Amino acid sequence: MGFLDMRQWLAQLEQHGELRRIKAEVDWDREIGAVTRRVLEKKGPALLFENVKGYSGGRCTKLFASGLGSRGRLALALGFPHDAGNRELVQHVMKMNRATVPPVIVDSGPVKEVIVRGDAIDQTEFPVPKWHYLEGGRYIHTFSSIVTRDPETGIMNVGMYRGMIGRKDTAPFLLVKGGQHWGAHFVKWAARGKPMPVACVIGWDPVMSFLSGSPLPAGVCEYDVMGGYRGEPARLVRCETVDLEVPAGAEIVIEGFISDDPASYESEGPFGEYTGYVSDLPTPRPTMKISCITHRRDPIFCGSLEGTLPGSYSENSVMSSVQRAAIAWNILSGAGIPGILDVYAPPITNGVNIRIQIKKHYQGQPKQIAAALWGNSAAQYRYKHVIVVEEDIDPSDDEQVEWAYAHRVNAGEGGVVIFPGIFGSPIDPSTPLEDRNVEQLGTGLWNRMLIDATRSWKHPRQARWNNERFPPTVKPHDDDTARVETRWAEYGLDDL
Repeated sequence: MGFLDMRQWLAQLEQHGELRRIKAEVDWDREIGAVTRRVLEKKGPALLFENVKGYSGGRCTKLFASGLGSRGRLALALGFPHDAGNRELVQHVMKMNRATVPPVIVDSGPVKEVIVRGDAIDQTEFPVPKWHYLEGGRYIHTFSSIVTRDPETGIMNVGMYRGMIGRKDTAPFLLVKGGQHWGAHFVKWAARGKPMPVACVIGWDPVMSFLSGSPLPAGVCEYDVMGGYRGEPARLVRCETVDLEVPAGAEIVIEGFISDDPASYESEGPFGEYTGYVSDLPTPRPTMKISCITHRRDPIFCGSLEGTLPGSYSENSVMSSVQRAAIAWNILSGAGIPGILDVYAPPITNGVNIRIQIKKHYQGQPKQIAAALWGNSAAQYRYKHVIVVEEDIDPSDDEQVEWAYAHRVNAGEGGVVIFPGIFGSPIDPSTPLEDRNVEQLGTGLWNRMLIDATRSWKHPRQARWNNERFPPTVKPHDDDTARVETRWAEYGLDDL
């Protein structure tokens, strides 16, 4: 499956009935966000807003949102049928995250059709929403792929980070020096006394968004992995004002520099975060000074409504459900832990909670699983709560997991383990404010929890339990089930 540009992706979504064109005039100020939230609640399609108030003409007139806002659309983006299952997608991502095809540099491409410099730069010429009424401004970077380069190795990183419009040519970002790959780059550039070059890619192949929103190992360039997913090299062009490369077929690229000089910082926030809560008060943040914008003719702006609530999953939620499960499974395989059968990250939790299904080999296995996950850098914002179940429990079935939690967990006997004070998310509202102080601590702090919902091997096997450690369940004998299935129509129940 070759690379798509965003227009091919829109056409594919439309072909599958997964895109709705909104032709009625919609206000960028809060109304677009409210419409998008309502459609997410209804498990509706992706949205292309074609009539944004104040943007009937000019540089950019359309806004695309929720392209990866459902499991079915993510499956399509990865080359699978709409109804592909969790295990199938997770195992594909596990494999593809390890595949690489390096990109190629080309002379030019559609993203160079229009080049804007100097006083002509004005981010408000794009229909950037104010997504939520409590947010601090218009967030231009909610689904952008942010490209930076390690000044020591020369390897580029492509990540996804929030950033809002400051002035017409500035954008303050939530840039965390500890735990984020571009944060590590930022520290290295600052040590050299230089601002960090940055390029923000808005709108291209959905696999770029999928991978830039995922923590691949440090030193692995996401462009290489994108090529592995698509089976061909990504075609990149050099930026105009920074030493970085971006997709030739992107819709919009914003170039610039971020300095570590506090005098250059601008106020950022609040923001409706992936937790479903609005983040704290405005805070001075590292700020991008824009040096150039390039874009296609008649570009389509792309953004995402962040924040997950019960019954309303954001694109981040859907991506995290598959990608965070795949990354966790690869971590556990790399740690040599046997018996991993399935990994499920409920979309409602954005990978903060994760469920591991195992064929249990020994009593301490669930603790080993939690330790492996919590010790990995991918756990910066995820894997706060780990639940381990056995092969008779489907980790994606809430009722089965709750049943195992109710009847196989004894908190006082090691069934619940708390690991305090480890690195974690600085935007989790359950964390005390003092443990979210990134300036002081370098990261957030979490108290993580393991729930071992497996059957304890401390229980001796009992002859009266068919030599098992737990009593038998009330499930009928296989012979009885087979007899009933044979006579089902005879009972007059074949309509059930």
